[in-house]
Amino acid sequence: MAERRTAQRTSAVPRGATAEGLREGAPREDGLLEEGREAFRRRAWAQAYGRLATAQARGPLPAHDLDLLARAAYLTGREERAEELWERAHLALHEVGAVGPAARCAFWLGLTLARHGHHERAGGWFGRATRLLEDAGGDYVERGYLLVPAGLRAMAAGDHEAARAAFAEAARIADRFGDPDLAALGRLGRGQALIADGDVVEGRVLLDEAMVAVTADEVSPITAGIVYCAVIIACRDTFDIHRAAEWTAALSRWCAAQPDLRPYRGQCLVHRSEIMQLHGEWTDALAEAQQACAHMDTPAGDPAVGMAHYQRAELLRLRGAFARAEEAYREADRWGHSPQPGLALLRLAQGRTEDALAAVHRVAAETEHDLVRRSRVLAAYAEIALAAGDTGTARDAAAELARAADGLAAPYLRAVAAGARGAVLLAEGEVEGAGEALRDAWSAWQELEVPYEAARVRLLRAEVFRALGDHDSAGMELESARAVFERLGAAPQLTRVDRLSRRGAAHRLPGGLTPREAEVLRHVAAGATNREIAAALVISEKTVARHLNNMFHKLDVCSRAAATAYAYEHHLV
Repeated sequence: MAERRTAQRTSAVPRGATAEGLREGAPREDGLLEEGREAFRRRAWAQAYGRLATAQARGPLPAHDLDLLARAAYLTGREERAEELWERAHLALHEVGAVGPAARCAFWLGLTLARHGHHERAGGWFGRATRLLEDAGGDYVERGYLLVPAGLRAMAAGDHEAARAAFAEAARIADRFGDPDLAALGRLGRGQALIADGDVVEGRVLLDEAMVAVTADEVSPITAGIVYCAVIIACRDTFDIHRAAEWTAALSRWCAAQPDLRPYRGQCLVHRSEIMQLHGEWTDALAEAQQACAHMDTPAGDPAVGMAHYQRAELLRLRGAFARAEEAYREADRWGHSPQPGLALLRLAQGRTEDALAAVHRVAAETEHDLVRRSRVLAAYAEIALAAGDTGTARDAAAELARAADGLAAPYLRAVAAGARGAVLLAEGEVEGAGEALRDAWSAWQELEVPYEAARVRLLRAEVFRALGDHDSAGMELESARAVFERLGAAPQLTRVDRLSRRGAAHRLPGGLTPREAEVLRHVAAGATNREIAAALVISEKTVARHLNNMFHKLDVCSRAAATAYAYEHHLV
């Protein structure tokens, strides 16, 4: 039964077409045509294209076979050829009055043009299809298809309510006609619009519903690829790394089952690289990103190629290959993908803190009303502001991150927010509060299995422990972090570990004293009473007494005079 449904779906014979409307020229049947149709049903795209193209060279194809040839051209990466063939199929179908199929060809042609940024030409084809349906005056499922570009335009303009309405109506039309492709596109668009409007939970429900139709093999290959890539990007943008990993694995299997498939494969490689990076497989992640760049480096180009170059740049930056990273960020920008916030973090790593702060401040201002895009910037904003000494801005960014994490219901973002809050508290001298926040962040990263970020938190925890006088724990945190950074090849972080280790060795207090105990000892050596010490340090006399008892025990002395002698002997005063 499932095999029969697949054959009917992939044959792409337009619903409602007449026998006469399926012919571009004289009726003809030959072995090449049948072989091409059969190859299409088996999803052997290259063979389908080859057989159908050869048959076309021998004489005019029936119009529905022109549509098949257009789809095979698209799925093998011949997008300009696909556009030409969809135009011919549209004209042939229109000429014989096959209104619905003609409008469907115009829809796919317009969507392909829009994907490559040819929005004026795309709008012309969408308009032509709309007018064709209006003039015909009948009830066609293609009216629902043409609500998809209307919804996309509304979403791009920030009118999320209009977008939701358009996609919801498209889904209703799809359900009425029993059209699984349109149903998946409608639910996908509505889910995207809900997420853009801040309703992440309900939006994810609709995305999952669209994905069920895809994984159940209910939709055609082009629609399946669109839904796969859009859902994974939505998961990635809302920091839902578990869903992103699950759907990326499904997309990988889907692509592997169709060796001739060219669209979507490059974007799949980018998503695989991102997941590998998160889970600490940096060498493989870089190889996937480089393969994605090569796969999509064609004359026609691919809209996702900028994403591939940005991902490559991120990995190069994290490994310390700054010159190559900058080149990759610039390449991403040339393909229309923003190089931020990665480029700002690169400037910070290069010691150009003012440039980094100016860039990330600008991007944060530009994304003020876009929760999803802004959330991708705030962590970098907090880190760069702290490095610039602007703790107020860093504190605000960390607090906003926490609110965004709640709004997006994203454990990943909660871990980022906890780490940012811990770093800010540490910079402000709130050591105990920093320790609590960083403990939460480290636990979250461990649970999410993101080793690099967990190791970065360990560096901050080392500073907390050192401030509390717990040098053994500080040393263990540094060594654990070092092991992770060495395995990943994170050269800049290894340099930071070395710097923190040297600083710890230079400032380690004798006798295992904490910084606070050393302060108390200096006051004792100056002849101060407990009451005077309490007043000077703004602590209670009881706390001073506790510090004295701890200090006497650590130094193995039993009087203030002996403690004073120890202080002078070890140059603490």
